[in-house]
Amino acid sequence: MSQFDNISPLDYRYYSEEFKKYLSEEARIAYQSRVEVALAKALAAEGICSAKIAKEIEDASKKVTAQEVYEGEKKTRHDIRALVNSIRDKVSDEAKPFVHLTSTSYDIVDTSNALRYKEATEELVLLVLRELEKTLIEIALREKGTIQIGRTHGQHAEPITFGFAVAGYVSRLGNRIKQIETAKDALVGKFSGAVGAYNASSLLVKDAKKFEERIMTELGLGVSPSSTQIVEPEPTTDLMHAFVSAFGILANFSDDMRNLQRSEIAEVGEAFEKNQVGSSTMPHKRNPINFENVKSFYKEFMPRMFTVYLDQISEHQRDLTNSASQRFIPEIMAGLVSSAKRLNKVCSKMVVDKENMERNFMVSSASIVAEPLYILLAFHGHPDAHETVKQLTLRADKEGTPLMKIVDGEADLKPYLAKFSAEQKGIIADPKKYIGLAEKKTELLCNQWKKELGL
Repeated sequence: MSQFDNISPLDYRYYSEEFKKYLSEEARIAYQSRVEVALAKALAAEGICSAKIAKEIEDASKKVTAQEVYEGEKKTRHDIRALVNSIRDKVSDEAKPFVHLTSTSYDIVDTSNALRYKEATEELVLLVLRELEKTLIEIALREKGTIQIGRTHGQHAEPITFGFAVAGYVSRLGNRIKQIETAKDALVGKFSGAVGAYNASSLLVKDAKKFEERIMTELGLGVSPSSTQIVEPEPTTDLMHAFVSAFGILANFSDDMRNLQRSEIAEVGEAFEKNQVGSSTMPHKRNPINFENVKSFYKEFMPRMFTVYLDQISEHQRDLTNSASQRFIPEIMAGLVSSAKRLNKVCSKMVVDKENMERNFMVSSASIVAEPLYILLAFHGHPDAHETVKQLTLRADKEGTPLMKIVDGEADLKPYLAKFSAEQKGIIADPKKYIGLAEKKTELLCNQWKKELGL
């Protein structure tokens, strides 16, 4: 079967080999088999079966394939029973009774999902996000003194540095990485049976709660405090929310960089490969395709959270309305990893055009001084500084005259201007100095997240 026979773009266009270990259907069944093994070991520890039988079940479980489970499901019409039968087919008659003993399907399904989401997060998602965070920190520190005009509502506002702009994303992404770590560690499993009351396991073991804890300890998971037939959905919901909110930061950063790459702004650019083509008909085009791709991915995967939230609803001790929808959850993780890797690659080669940043800054340099001028006039006693500066700014725009040239000609302002300190006069004379704590804040944020994340 060719990859192009698949329907999902994740399979035929964006597939990465590293997804397979955690997010594929083969992986899903392998993780379910691991939970069956943990159950067998717990049964042996309780003296219900021998260690030899537990080992036999473990060896058999490692040989189970998705193909045979799916073939078995054609007969059983039940995926977990098909898995159990596949394991049973590979063990002795002596071991057969102990495969899946005391378990209900969702002891296996929810516990295995928690386990693979946890390991995929630890070994894949967080590694990729931390690499991206490292790259953003490098850019922010490198460009901490690169002057740039800040923009609000799409309009020129006040001076910042490009490093400061990137440092904001460093902080936001760092926060989400921590949130993902917290949510990952809060994932739990269960072995409480068909309604969560330990009915089946209580028949065979003296302390069914400790029996459940033994299984979860074997798997490295916490125990669900209030499971029914299923694990309460909130731990998975919290992890998916952490993923999607991190995805939103990637999309926001990408959108900013895409806008800064517009022809009339041209402050940053994606490095173009030698044979890369921007347009099938316009040879001159160098489109921000990677930044746009990340935003496009976000548009696809952000709405998946609606389904995750809807899956919080399961009637009474459980219904089946979350069964099919939850099978798509790994795609959220795949989308995030794919976008983070793409963004890291393009950012590591991103071109910053300092000349264009300065050129764009100079367009508004004459009017940038309006805010510091108003604040300093007010500080030095002017009774209506804001309105005065506003009117002078309007006049400067109308006449096409630099604001400070008009201000210098206003006799009634001279007594206040005379009170300005040398440093204050320097900022008014050179707007590039009006960057506040942009450089220091950049260093502070980058150093903070390097330390917190051990980068």
